[in-house]
Amino acid sequence: MASENVHTFTDDNFEKEVLQSNIPVLVDFWATWCAPCKAIAPLIDTIASEYDGRIKVGKVNVDDNPGTPAKYGVRGIPTVILLKDGKVVDQVVGAIPKAQLEALIKKAL
Repeated sequence: MASENVHTFTDDNFEKEVLQSNIPVLVDFWATWCAPCKAIAPLIDTIASEYDGRIKVGKVNVDDNPGTPAKYGVRGIPTVILLKDGKVVDQVVGAIPKAQLEALIKKAL
């Protein structure tokens, strides 16, 4: 289960929670059947705790919320997208190491 610092984003709340956020947002697009998604889940939890207050971290289940992944061209999962001021700063696809995820985050801080 995700830590208390990891938000659940949906097609319905994405604009309010992500696009209108006053701090950068790291979004993990995932699915329950995706093994690499499960592999990076603990890393996403750790990042959410370590960067609490500086970035917002959340997940979008692509099976339950197909609209948002389609809008952002998500074709493979896990896809992690970093947004700042409602715009995509960068994105990566696949299970990546913590150092690469932190390098991504630093682009928005």
